[in-house]
Amino acid sequence: MPKIELGKIEKVDLRDVWPHEAHDFTKWLSEEENLALLGTACNLDLELVDTESAVGSFSVDILACETGTDRMVVIENQLEETNHDHLGKIITYAAGKDANTVIWVVARARDEHKRAVEWLNEHTDDEISFLLVEIEVWRIGGSQAAPRFNVLECPNEWARAERSKSNMSDTDKIKLNFWQTFREAALSNQEFSKTMRPQKPSAKHWMDISIGQKICHVVALFSVQKSSVGVEICCNDKDLAQSFIDNMPYLENLIGAQGVPYDATHTSGIRFYRHCNNLKSDTASWPEWITWQLHALMLLRKEVLKVESASE
Repeated sequence: MPKIELGKIEKVDLRDVWPHEAHDFTKWLSEEENLALLGTACNLDLELVDTESAVGSFSVDILACETGTDRMVVIENQLEETNHDHLGKIITYAAGKDANTVIWVVARARDEHKRAVEWLNEHTDDEISFLLVEIEVWRIGGSQAAPRFNVLECPNEWARAERSKSNMSDTDKIKLNFWQTFREAALSNQEFSKTMRPQKPSAKHWMDISIGQKICHVVALFSVQKSSVGVEICCNDKDLAQSFIDNMPYLENLIGAQGVPYDATHTSGIRFYRHCNNLKSDTASWPEWITWQLHALMLLRKEVLKVESASE
């Protein structure tokens, strides 16, 4: 049997790759493909908004948003061991940018700062999240160096949801339970999760779904009062929305649901609903309706991409 030759994994000094934190690392991380790497590690779809974005006399290394939403993400980089100064900065930047998510990227996290981030997540509601992420670089033999993001601290979404239930109405608890079921189904559906990612569950009647486009996104709907589930095309461009409305009979036939056009202050689109008997109490039927929603959302995504491509 021939001898198997295996390479040796070697850790690379971060400063050998990025000598200067702001000029090298922040610039690298702000590039689309690298921001996507961080987003994948953090279970987020990230889109760059700005670098060195001002907060008073300070500046945020990277300001991003969750793709297809207005949820802001502050990213603070520290190519060294965590310290109290940067811990204070991430809180200041979160307040200054009204951020929903803070990602603290570091070379090494001290135990006391891991605990501090854990404490922040335990004592804030589900509208804001703090993530502590270590960046490493590795190579095998003479191969190219490769980065790896390790998420050390992040919110315990299940624990947060359980805590929040104590202050919820019965209707809100039903909505939260539905979206928890929806998200589990979405993440386990390989075809859906290849291109789309659901948001964190909440007690709202909708859930935004990013499709990687700035002008349009799709939405999943759940109405306890109307005993219905649905999907939606939501556009920031009114002319683009009108093109979907003009094509509504085709879309209704495509996904098998009745469409209702709408025109809000900043967005327009179509909501498609299906009525469900006893949706509130018949939780056993939820997986069936969610399966339809996931399929309909994938179909709508394809239609959005076709229309946007034709308009370019």
